[in-house]
This record gives sequence, structure tokens and C-alpha cells, in this order.
Amino acid sequence: MESKLYQNRTFETIDYSEQSLANTEFVNCEFINCNFSKSDLSHNDFLDCTFKNCNLSLAVLRNTGLKNIKFIGCKLMGLDFSACNSFLFSMNFDDCLLDYSTFIYKKLKKTNFTDCSLKETDFSNTDLSLAVFKNCDLSSATFVESILEKTDFRTSRNYAFDPSENKIKGTKVSHTALAGLLQKFDLSIE
Repeated sequence: MESKLYQNRTFETIDYSEQSLANTEFVNCEFINCNFSKSDLSHNDFLDCTFKNCNLSLAVLRNTGLKNIKFIGCKLMGLDFSACNSFLFSMNFDDCLLDYSTFIYKKLKKTNFTDCSLKETDFSNTDLSLAVFKNCDLSSATFVESILEKTDFRTSRNYAFDPSENKIKGTKVSHTALAGLLQKFDLSIE
């Protein structure tokens, strides 16, 4: 099957929901108000692209390339980012809803999460070194065997992780979050 290439294009208010896009490469493209919910984006490559106010909830990302991607104001619920192609995998999130998503075994070094909801998101075995979680809600997010070295959680809330199960050298947390880091000890902190 022949692959398609789109460069420097803007796609606006297009409904791709429950559709399959395959063998397509998007370079320096912008997607605005597009609906990709439950669509199959497997075997596509996105390079230097921006998604604004798009819905990608429950999209299939099997072997999808996401390289230097910006998600702004997007709904990304239930996405399995761990199925994406790992080559040059990088993205940043601003004002996004990422609840119930998974990043297992992904490298997210220096990734910025700003004003995001990350409830029940799974970061197990994820490299989040030097990542910044700015003003994010991490209720019930999972951090197990994760690399959190120099990760900045200071302005975020509802995060909890076991320091003995993660690499945390230089991790930045607020003093109000210390209870979440000690919850396995069942302490009474006053």
C-alpha cells in the first residue's frame, strides 16, 4: 500500500472518529478542532505537528510515530501511548485531559505537562527524568519502577509514589505532598 505525505498543512474541524488512517506521514501539520475519537492511527507518523482542541480519546496508536508533538487543549482519554513507535518519541501537553492513559516503558525525558488532568494515568517503568508537571491533577496515577530524577511535581496535586520503588534523586515535590510519598507507612501526619 502506497504511503501518503502531508507537509505544512492545516486540518480544521474534520471528523475522523472511528475511521482508520494508515501509512500516512504528517510533517509540520496543524490539527484544529478535529475528532479522532476511536479512530485507528496505527502505522502513521506525525513529526513536528500540533493538535489544538482535538479529541483523540480511545484512538489506537499501534506503532504510531509521535515526534516533537504539541497537544494543546486536547482530550486524550484512555490512550495507550506505550503502543507508539519509540523512535524519537517526544511530546508536550498543555491544558489536556489524559485520564486513564498509559505511558508504560516510554521515555518522556524533559516532557512538559501543564494544566493537565492525569487521573489514573499509568507511568510504570517510564523515564520521566527532568519532566515538569505544572499545575496537574495526578489522582491515582501510577508510578512504579519509574525514573523520576529531577522531575518537578511542586505545583501539581494528588500525586503519590513509593520512593523505594522509583528512582527519585533530585525529584522536586511540595511539602504538602509529603504525605502521598509516605502513605505506604500508614503514618498519622498532622
